[in-house]
Amino acid sequence: MKAALLWRERHVYDEHSFADLVIWRLPRRLRGSAHSFKYRLAYVVNGVCMLRYDNEEGKGDHRHMIGDPETPYAFSTPEQLVDDFFEHLERMRR
Repeated sequence: MKAALLWRERHVYDEHSFADLVIWRLPRRLRGSAHSFKYRLAYVVNGVCMLRYDNEEGKGDHRHMIGDPETPYAFSTPEQLVDDFFEHLERMRR
């Protein structure tokens, strides 16, 4: 089995900001994760990543927010990941 793209979407908010979401199902667990998904969800403003959820190999599930240290993220499902990301993004945009 090869990696399969599960989710890819881009939300453009204006000429300076967008959210980009990509989620793959892998044939095996990624080192550092307890599941077989690889993902990156990012919110970018003026070329600067303001918020990112990802699971870089060896680091496990985590999130970054500009100005704050990286924090762990408790991954459960791809759908919940997307919901959590957009909830966090909406709080930031208010």
